[in-house]
Amino acid sequence: MKLDELLKEYAELEAMLADPAVHADQNKARTIGRRYAQLSPIVATYRELEAVRDDLGTARELAGEDPAFAVEAEELAARVPALEERLKHLLIPRDPNDTKDILMEIKAGEGGEESALFAGDLLRMYLRYAERAGWKTEIIDSQPSDLGGYKDVTVAIKSKGDEGVWSRLKFEGGVHRVQRVPATESQGRIHTSAAGVLVYPEVEEVDVQIDPNDLRIDVFRSGGPGGQSVNTTDSAVRITHLPTGVVVSCQNEKSQLQNKETAMRVLRARLQAIAEEEAAAEAAAERKSQVRTVDRSERIRTYNFPENRISDHRVGFKAYNLDHVLDGELSAVIQALLDAETAEKLASHSSTS
Repeated sequence: MKLDELLKEYAELEAMLADPAVHADQNKARTIGRRYAQLSPIVATYRELEAVRDDLGTARELAGEDPAFAVEAEELAARVPALEERLKHLLIPRDPNDTKDILMEIKAGEGGEESALFAGDLLRMYLRYAERAGWKTEIIDSQPSDLGGYKDVTVAIKSKGDEGVWSRLKFEGGVHRVQRVPATESQGRIHTSAAGVLVYPEVEEVDVQIDPNDLRIDVFRSGGPGGQSVNTTDSAVRITHLPTGVVVSCQNEKSQLQNKETAMRVLRARLQAIAEEEAAAEAAAERKSQVRTVDRSERIRTYNFPENRISDHRVGFKAYNLDHVLDGELSAVIQALLDAETAEKLASHSSTS
């Protein structure tokens, strides 16, 4: 989108936010507010640049009469390139989902019980990171393992501010590999196992239309570790979307209705993700780093406990503070991924402009 179009959109959003009627719909107001906040740095930088250019022109006109204006003109001229560069970065096309909250699934893969324990470690890592960011988390479905890990767990992460969770965690999707001595290993040998992470932007009900005739809904009794029954009623829900074969189950809520509503949230997010991936397939899907299988060879990141090392294989990031990362200090590795994305978009933007 061109700068003049963004300026026009910003003015329209500003008018909307001044309208009390808009705030009667909190979801609409939040969406408008996020977009307004997203455009604010662009508009502020553009206005600052225009002001500096105007002052520069005036200072140059007056420099012939007063040498002091010549000095001011030099200072103003030195500010222009930095502001132009900042504006260029801000005008890089953003991911339309960056303002959205997310649903994250963590699945144990190869490695049996050790993989399930690692899935639990990853869940704790993301929960701690979310806590540091001031985000709200909600575990909406889980299948615990016998030793306290997770075979499968789904968590919703919501931002309390204008920056969406997707903008920070969208690159976490893929296979995470761990190298360590498992708690179940008696000989002290280092094992390698893996867990898979899937990340979906959460979508509103109006964004994804689902035909009820396309759904098969089954109810069953919730189960815990070792096959034990969590409750004595058939409150767990499994929903199958027949056209795509996507299956979603939920058993964490107390009532069948609550489980159904939660499962539908996950189903909408998955169907939206499938639609986006299909739309982007011809242009090398933007989320190509996310894999649907949990195979040790298809890894995005390695967590090496003996060396206290974390390595992200997509951008060559490496650090020896794994203990801190697992405690939620993910900022450095996430920033490395965001910087790589920015560099790629800048290169692409430059080649097409």
